[in-house]
Amino acid sequence: MKNYYIIDFDSTFTQVEALDELARISLENHPDRDKIYQQIEDYTNLAMEGKISFRESLTGRVQLLSANKSHLDKLVTQLKKKVSRSFGRNKEFFKKHKDTALIVSGGFKEFITPVVTPYYIQNENIYANTFKFDKDGNIIGYDESNPLSDEGGKVKLLNELKLDGRIFGIGDGYSDFQLKESGLIEKFFAFTENIARKSVTDRADHITPSFDEFLYVNDLPRAISYPKNRILCLIVGNIPDIAVHILKTDGFSVRVKDTFEDKYTKDVGMLLLAEGTRVDDEQLSQADKLKTIGYLGDVKGYVNKKICTEKGIVIFDDKKQKKHNAGFIPRRMADFINNGDTYMSRNFPNLMLPRLIQAHRLLHIHKNVPGVMAQINNVYAENDINIISQFLMTKGEIGYAVTDIHTAYDRTVLKQLKQIDNTIKFRILYK
Repeated sequence: MKNYYIIDFDSTFTQVEALDELARISLENHPDRDKIYQQIEDYTNLAMEGKISFRESLTGRVQLLSANKSHLDKLVTQLKKKVSRSFGRNKEFFKKHKDTALIVSGGFKEFITPVVTPYYIQNENIYANTFKFDKDGNIIGYDESNPLSDEGGKVKLLNELKLDGRIFGIGDGYSDFQLKESGLIEKFFAFTENIARKSVTDRADHITPSFDEFLYVNDLPRAISYPKNRILCLIVGNIPDIAVHILKTDGFSVRVKDTFEDKYTKDVGMLLLAEGTRVDDEQLSQADKLKTIGYLGDVKGYVNKKICTEKGIVIFDDKKQKKHNAGFIPRRMADFINNGDTYMSRNFPNLMLPRLIQAHRLLHIHKNVPGVMAQINNVYAENDINIISQFLMTKGEIGYAVTDIHTAYDRTVLKQLKQIDNTIKFRILYK
């Protein structure tokens, strides 16, 4: 039985509402532009929250646009730069599922098609409205016979398509939830990477803060092995806004607290600490998911470096207390999670790794004792693993082995690597 994926466009595939952006382009020199922008945004939000009909919203927005074909060209250029980050890095999914990935939107083909087709989405799988133009290329309306222009349009369209298989929907608005309500789709995933609407998230089968999350829970091909929105990044103390912004923008689940509360100990994956913040040894010993600590100051005397090293926790600190390190330290933490880099670490061998391309990266942290690398490479040899590149560095009691391999392998290999004697931590990265 085939699986079909019904994907919304505005605020889902892209970060923005396209008609709102079109208004900003077409009304740039209009004396009442701010007032009209607000009216258009109000129409958008009221429909997305199910407070007015979709047709009422669509008609109101199109009438306010004062747009033409030249404005659409500018819009497409902007939208191509505004593809949601998690969709942008998962082109391979669309390549592998080009027959069953559908864009279904109340937006317009004139701007949707050129944005999504570079992602292997086929023209015949793009369902959206179409504009009407006058002889001078001005938008004067839309095709009202298209079911997607009407209230419940996505439901009407799916009834017409009669897709034979299991259908999953992903979107941010009320019209997306209506598919679930109709019984036509198996599960509805509320997409919240760009905006979270409570009226939608409260009714969803699953809240997906990124497309990576959607692919992960459905065990589908994806660019990263573990969704960053599932990695809890705890920020403790008086931390500059730039540091918080960097980690949030990268997609981590960020929480800002005054103290490191014990209830977060078991789940925290990243810890960014303000100068003068102390973490006790018992908390560190119990933080089994913790991968990296960033410290905006000299970490000495505040975090037990020995325990961190024994648990494979990479420390980045600001020993010289330079002002720019409020941005530098969180970026180093993110680079370790994303790419395996340990450059400028306080307690680990310093590795600046090449970017991962069409491979899986296996990160093996172990005690620096003889024979570990022989065991690692025996596992690869016994399983006929094709190694693309391999890096090893040691520092004191720690060994850090990074191996890039081709993506075709038996997953039992991962279990074997974790069971090697003297293994401290093992992690896998996809790109």
